[in-house]
Amino acid sequence: TELASKLALHSTRTATMLSTLAASALGLNIGATPAPSSSRGAVSMDLGRPLRVAVVGGGPSGACAAEIFAKAPNIDCTLFERKMDNCKPCGGAIPLCMVDEFELPPEIVDRRVRKMKMISPSGREVDVGRTLKENEYIGMTRREVLDAYLRDRAVELGAKPVTGLVQKVEFEDANGPYTIKYSEYKPGEKKGTPSEAEFDIIVGADGANSRTAKAIDAGEYNFAIAFQERIKIPDEKMKYYEDLAEMYVGDDVSPDFYAWVFPKYDHVGVGTGTVVNRPAISEYQAAIRERCADRLGPDPKVMKVEAHPIPEHMRPRRVVGRVALVGDAAGYVTKCSGEGMYFAA
Repeated sequence: TELASKLALHSTRTATMLSTLAASALGLNIGATPAPSSSRGAVSMDLGRPLRVAVVGGGPSGACAAEIFAKAPNIDCTLFERKMDNCKPCGGAIPLCMVDEFELPPEIVDRRVRKMKMISPSGREVDVGRTLKENEYIGMTRREVLDAYLRDRAVELGAKPVTGLVQKVEFEDANGPYTIKYSEYKPGEKKGTPSEAEFDIIVGADGANSRTAKAIDAGEYNFAIAFQERIKIPDEKMKYYEDLAEMYVGDDVSPDFYAWVFPKYDHVGVGTGTVVNRPAISEYQAAIRERCADRLGPDPKVMKVEAHPIPEHMRPRRVVGRVALVGDAAGYVTKCSGEGMYFAA
């Protein structure tokens, strides 16, 4: 019964994406009678060949889109990612439902958080998560591990990976193929080789600074800046965060968001974010470091410093012609928490 449910769920996801992209919104009809054109840039023709799909961006949204296209019949999917070992700055928290729905193996989850503390400016602590059942948790992941797994799975299923930076998307003929111009980085080469390729469908999964979004004039959105330090702390301090995450509130750490300490495999992620006062992000980060200093110990080692924009709302246009935006490129993020991986994927 459980297997049947998973297969049914996957079939529903696959059918939904393919029907949305390949049939209605995109107006393409493969190996059948031409369908009427109803959207700008739609094509009505019998191609007589596999549909060429480009997925720009190899994060969770791009990797999952590539996986679905790779599983579909009569589709050739190319997955562009500028850096295959890319590690996007991210708190890394995922909801429990994502583990089963996307068939993630247990080792993808570094920590299973079952306790959460909300800490006020005065230091008052409120325990959150008491309603969690014994088998429920919030999964803490490292993006370099999660993203690589999803990308590799898509490639194993048939998606063609290209290590390349997409620089331009051209739509010279609304009824013809779209052109992607990019720099391809081959193993051992520091300088990219100028390249280009034609595609019938493009999925823009290239993040908050999406070039694909700019190409289709998708419109702008307001955004937060998230700043995070990955910090190695002593084992006895790490034990405290074994299944615990902390959220700090107060104008000192963020005037409109929250700060956090999230446990990872062998370190913690300490960070904050803001929309209304982005230039002061370094001050807010210094404040959260001060607030949690005792819990990190006397000699915390900063392993990595990360910063990244987080969309505050969806872009005005997310499907134009045969181009669709997903993930951060589209603005699919939960505004109150900044969580976007589940909606991206």
